[in-house]
Amino acid sequence: MNEHRGEMREVTASPPVAGAPFQRGVLVDSRPTQTPLTGDALTDLLSAILAVAGQLDLTTVLDRFVQVSAELTGARYGAINVLDDQGASTTFVYTGIPTAVARMLRRPPHAEGVLGQIPVDGALRLDDLTQHRAFQGWPAHHPPMGSFLGASVKVGEHVYGQLYLSEKVDGGSFTDTDESMVVALAAAAGVAISNAQLYAEAERREHWLQAGQDITTMLLEGVDEESALEHVARTAREVAGADTAALALPGLGGELYLELADGYQADVLTGLVMPRGGRAWTVLEEGHGLLTPSLSASRTVKLEEMRAFGPAMFAPLHSSGRGVGVLLLLRRIGRTPFDEGDLATAESFAAQAALAYVLAEARHAQDLAALLDERERIARDLHDLAIQQLFATGMQLETVRRRSARGVDAHELTSIVEEALDNVDSSVREIRQIVYALRDPDAATGLVERLRRETSLARTGLGFAPSLVLSLDGEVLTPGDGEGEDRIDERLEQELTDDVVAVVREGLANAARHAHASSVGVCVSVRGSGHTGSVTVDVEDDGVGLLADRERSSGTGNLASRARQHGGAFSLGVAPSGKGTLLTWQAPLA
Repeated sequence: MNEHRGEMREVTASPPVAGAPFQRGVLVDSRPTQTPLTGDALTDLLSAILAVAGQLDLTTVLDRFVQVSAELTGARYGAINVLDDQGASTTFVYTGIPTAVARMLRRPPHAEGVLGQIPVDGALRLDDLTQHRAFQGWPAHHPPMGSFLGASVKVGEHVYGQLYLSEKVDGGSFTDTDESMVVALAAAAGVAISNAQLYAEAERREHWLQAGQDITTMLLEGVDEESALEHVARTAREVAGADTAALALPGLGGELYLELADGYQADVLTGLVMPRGGRAWTVLEEGHGLLTPSLSASRTVKLEEMRAFGPAMFAPLHSSGRGVGVLLLLRRIGRTPFDEGDLATAESFAAQAALAYVLAEARHAQDLAALLDERERIARDLHDLAIQQLFATGMQLETVRRRSARGVDAHELTSIVEEALDNVDSSVREIRQIVYALRDPDAATGLVERLRRETSLARTGLGFAPSLVLSLDGEVLTPGDGEGEDRIDERLEQELTDDVVAVVREGLANAARHAHASSVGVCVSVRGSGHTGSVTVDVEDDGVGLLADRERSSGTGNLASRARQHGGAFSLGVAPSGKGTLLTWQAPLA
């Protein structure tokens, strides 16, 4: 096997060849005219063509082609040698040679020597290939071969590879019929290979498209930048069939760094500075991808670490004319180079990843701007509401200090102090409201709206919608009574509002977990205002009632604690109907 190129793969079903390593030779006559096929030969050929044409996977097509060619002609050895534009072997699929012998052969053959004489059309048929003028011996460990039949496999007008058959099992030579069948089968194989290539390309494009969508989703869902970039590199390597993927991104000092790498030699590559004027810089600045057949053989590679790789592909991460970075996809020395189709799909993927990256940056900037705006709003609220009021209170207390020094009547001073205390209380309430708004976005929403939200969310756990009744000063509010709802919101301070919502939430959750009820009703009643007013929450269900051996009571314990903090009361017992449970929570309004 060639140390630098080619892949030898055995067809395990029957015997083809390591081919023959041949020296350069002279052109010999081929037989472009084939014998017409009839009877059993035609039937066998059609069966063989169907066996090859019925496959869509390229590897399977090549394996089946070699196998049926050897079986059809009675050859002991058979192989297809896939060639690059220079006639060098990139893939060698064989059958017939023992695995141990195949391993001892250093490389698959190139299209040289006798193999170089196989015509583009027709076939080369020899009774004894060792007698050909181009033959100059066998490599070490190669099995001897005599009779030979070779034909080109064309995809369109391009020679994709060569079929080699040798050594008839019966000891004879290949016939005109064998030649006709091989030429026909090679033509059918060319079509099957073309179809398999198109299918593989469609699958590859689909994988690239899906990978791009995944990257976009990740970035726009808020995944941190480093994780997203790692996913970009890993996904690109897997989809492109590369050994290594790396991302070159602009960094400090205007340099282009390999920020991260995935795969072979990843640790060596990470952190490298890409040289100015190199391929990565060219791709970043021009916005066009670039293919390199082999970095190891290139004279212009400036980074020694890059010489550990063969084929390479550079795709720009560009969005709206802005260069975000460069995606590098690398294969080990000896592997098949990337082609223009690979580059086109990689460029599309890189552009989609770059757009998602830019959008994620923009969203982050927008979030930061929103945060700064919110901070400014809080500063304004504190200044306009709390600080101004505290400043006025300070002025009042300063007046008390001056007048007390002059011996002013204590009754007059007391009234000023009481007014100042009221102002302090008001300032505390304003600051508390601002703090609660920061802790809970719902804090800016009124009690009635939050209760409706809780009952709506409880539908999932209960399996039905619980009822909600609101009562103000003994009168039940009708749905849509905005004025009455506003009055309820005005009478409850923010801390008490939060506790009422928490009580309703816990009551509905308990009913969903334990009651097995068919109906649950929530009633929130507000009476009076200030110190003389109160709020009462009732959550009643028609379920199985209280369990005799309840193990946990953390939820109801929290409700009791919330009631005590306000100087209120909490109870949990049997519903008045005698069936189900009634939770009652009550607290003063101030």
